[in-house]
Amino acid sequence: MTEITDYINNEINALSINDKIENAQDIFVEYSFSHFPVLEDGVYIGCIIAEDAELLEENKTINDFRYNFERFFVRNTLNWLDVMEVFAKNEANLIPVLDESNKYIGYYELDDIIKIFNDTPFLKEDGGILVVEKGIRDYSMGEIAQIIESNNAKLLGAFISYSDINKVQITVKMSLGGMNEIIQTFRRYNYVIISEHQEDAYLNNLRDRSDYLDMYLNI
Repeated sequence: MTEITDYINNEINALSINDKIENAQDIFVEYSFSHFPVLEDGVYIGCIIAEDAELLEENKTINDFRYNFERFFVRNTLNWLDVMEVFAKNEANLIPVLDESNKYIGYYELDDIIKIFNDTPFLKEDGGILVVEKGIRDYSMGEIAQIIESNNAKLLGAFISYSDINKVQITVKMSLGGMNEIIQTFRRYNYVIISEHQEDAYLNNLRDRSDYLDMYLNI
C-alpha cells in the first residue's frame, strides 16, 4: 500500500504573510482549494480561506487579515485515516503538513488521500455490505467480527456510519457467501438489520405471508 507521505505536495509554494491578497485570489481562481497555507518567516501560521479571499481587497497584504486564518494542520507521522478525519472536521480539501519540529513541509489534497482509501480491501475487494444497528452500550466490534467469521466469511472492514445517544449503525463489508446465515446470526444477537438483502430469508418469508394475506383479504 502507498505511504501517505508520498502524497505530500509542494507543487505550489505556500503564501507569505507579506504577499498581496491578489496572490491568494490567483491561486483560488486557478485551483479549487478550500484553504491555502500562509507562512511568516518560513513558519506556518494558518490557512487563508478561499471564500474570504474572494471578498478581500486585492491590494491589501495577507497580513491585514491574519485574524481570519484557520489554523489546522497534520503531522507527517499521522496515518491516512486520521488525516481523513481532519479533512472532515475542517470541511477542507487541502491540509498543511508539518514535521515533528513544526517545520512546514507541504500539503495534502483530499483527492489524493481518497485514492488511498480506494485501494483498501474495503472498497477494492468483492464482497457483501451489511448495515446493522444496536444500542450504543451493547454493540461490540469483536462480536461483529465473530458473527461474520463463525459463518465462514472474512471481515474486510467495518466502521460506524451513524450514531446518536441511544444507538449506532455499523457498516460491515465481508467476503461473499453465507449472507442469509450471517443476517440471521446478527438477529439472534439482537442486532437490527438496516440494509435490505435479497438473501434475507426472514424478510422474504414475511413478504410472502403479507402478499398471501392481501390476496385473501381481496377475495
